[in-house]
Amino acid sequence: MVKNDLSDSKAAALRSTWLFSACNRKELTQLESACDEVKVHPGSVLCEEGKVGKEFCLIISGTAKVTKNNHEVATLGPGDAFGELSLLDHLPRSATVTAESEMELLVLPAREFTSVLEDIPSMAVRLLEAMAKRLRDADDKAYG
Repeated sequence: MVKNDLSDSKAAALRSTWLFSACNRKELTQLESACDEVKVHPGSVLCEEGKVGKEFCLIISGTAKVTKNNHEVATLGPGDAFGELSLLDHLPRSATVTAESEMELLVLPAREFTSVLEDIPSMAVRLLEAMAKRLRDADDKAYG
């Protein structure tokens, strides 16, 4: 991944995603300063199943595929985020995410991710809501 200047402001990109939409101006400023702007090329592995997670990523542009046990399970695009599970539970990544196109990302390193969660309660609540939804979806698939 290569740091890059994105054409859109970080604040606008952050505000547009569900996770940060409830943040106020001060919180968005804190997030902006904590995030790195990164551009990646098609085929770049953004995170790898089984490896320790070191960052949270928000997709600004482009698409990526998510694979688990070498099977494609999802496609991600602008506004989607990934990497939070490994940062929350400190376990290895549960899936691999690979860029399918040129992509622009906002990347929040692990240390900054933890600080932001401590400083911005609304973000922590949104993550809990997302985790609950994922758990319910997994239960529905398992017990149908």
